[in-house]
Amino acid sequence: MGDPTPAEPKFPTLHPAYSVTNILTKIRKLDGTDVTFSLWRKLFKLHAKAYKVLDHIDGTDTSANTSDNYLEWSEIDSLAWLKLEAIFWNNKRARAAALKQDFTNLRHVSCSSMDDYCQKLKNIADHLADMDQTVYEGSLVTQLVNGLPKEYAVVAAIINQSASTWDDQAPNLILNNVIKMLNTNHGSH
Repeated sequence: MGDPTPAEPKFPTLHPAYSVTNILTKIRKLDGTDVTFSLWRKLFKLHAKAYKVLDHIDGTDTSANTSDNYLEWSEIDSLAWLKLEAIFWNNKRARAAALKQDFTNLRHVSCSSMDDYCQKLKNIADHLADMDQTVYEGSLVTQLVNGLPKEYAVVAAIINQSASTWDDQAPNLILNNVIKMLNTNHGSH
């Protein structure tokens, strides 16, 4: 009979949460301008679930974990999550008022391009929707037209007369702007 092979030593498995060195590489920073709270919250919770720490923030049954200080940390983490949500939801009314003003006052001249103008309008509308202040498509298209400079009067009139949606009008306006710039550049040579 030969020598029995020694058993491989068993090392404890590393918890997935320890593999994250910078959460900002996985989830965009919640800065209040580029990312809506609802979207950020959903993405954060997906990552928390993937890294097996969701139970720390959502109250999932943790009876399987027998660690001495697990329950204490779980309670602290849950309280931190609830505080974060409360900060967002308690500030909702004031933030919505400021965003409504930004939406109404946004003009093409304050943006770097037509694409930037359309994107900013859409982002503000998305943030308002996140705060239960839905901007209906007609209002979005109307604000798109209202913020245009005078040289877009013909395009604005066409948009106002059509029953098109935001998804139809924003790309058409951007295309019209590109054509206008090409004609201007071509005519100057």
